[in-house]
Amino acid sequence: MHKTTAEAVEFVHRFRQALEQVKQDVCVEILLMPPFTALDGIRKILRAGDPFKLGAQDLSWEEEGAYTGEVSGRMLKDVGCQSVIVGHSERRRLLGETNAHVNKKLKAALQHGLAPILCVGETLEERQAGQTQDVVKEQMLSALGGVPAERITGLAIAYEPVWAIGTGYAATVPQIEAVHAFLRTILKEERPQIAETTRIIYGGSVAPENAPELFGSGEVNGALVGKACLDPEGFARICRIAS
Repeated sequence: MHKTTAEAVEFVHRFRQALEQVKQDVCVEILLMPPFTALDGIRKILRAGDPFKLGAQDLSWEEEGAYTGEVSGRMLKDVGCQSVIVGHSERRRLLGETNAHVNKKLKAALQHGLAPILCVGETLEERQAGQTQDVVKEQMLSALGGVPAERITGLAIAYEPVWAIGTGYAATVPQIEAVHAFLRTILKEERPQIAETTRIIYGGSVAPENAPELFGSGEVNGALVGKACLDPEGFARICRIAS
């Protein structure tokens, strides 16, 4: 929950300038996912040659109706979104979202042609209790429950250990690799049709300082950047490292 529309538009202008070095690198996909109120303002200044796309931080599982404060997938598509986050740990922790809620949101995203970024991750207490694998497996498989493989397009799984989000304490690369490899193994066993096409990315105190080591890992297919993306030049540095 950062940036008014005017601030977000200014961010895009500065970010675009800072990204000149990666503009031609088609191997790097960049998504900007601002608050709902800034989506249309950013859409209006997007250019055909911009190396980034627009996404949203959340969506409702409902189409329309008496759901005050909610935003549907249809509305997100209308303002140019191509992707959406579902199941972010802050929504699970602060707003009570359950695995069942996340499942319905993922289905709604796919129904509207929005590529879902599905967040999974354990708390510090769960990690200390040796429950990391059980937690992330349940979160991932529950979210994908009842969704035919042929309907799952553009999916990314974002491993975001709750204890590393916004704390400045990123998980170590060996810790991240262990969870990413486990998630890939579960996909191959439970959802083999999408195992090779699903990207597994990392979120949790990603910064320019740790980005080289993160992106140097064969188990990490990208990053869900939080606090570090609020500075356009710093975020551009992370994108250049990825390229």
